[in-house]
Amino acid sequence: MNVNELRELTPAELDEKIYELKQNLCELRRKKAVGQLEHGEEMRALRKTLAKAETVKRQRELGIQK
Repeated sequence: MNVNELRELTPAELDEKIYELKQNLCELRRKKAVGQLEHGEEMRALRKTLAKAETVKRQRELGIQK
């Protein structure tokens, strides 16, 4: 997901998206632990998207406009 797409979301939608990303990351970690994860790059991409979403949320809290 692109940063601009995340910035277009409302605060409630952004919180929901962050929650969803964290659940997906948890599921991928579980799959990795039992050896069912075929593509490890999925975790990396998901962590990056989660970081982008958290950054947008924090920028809004601080009142930083981009």
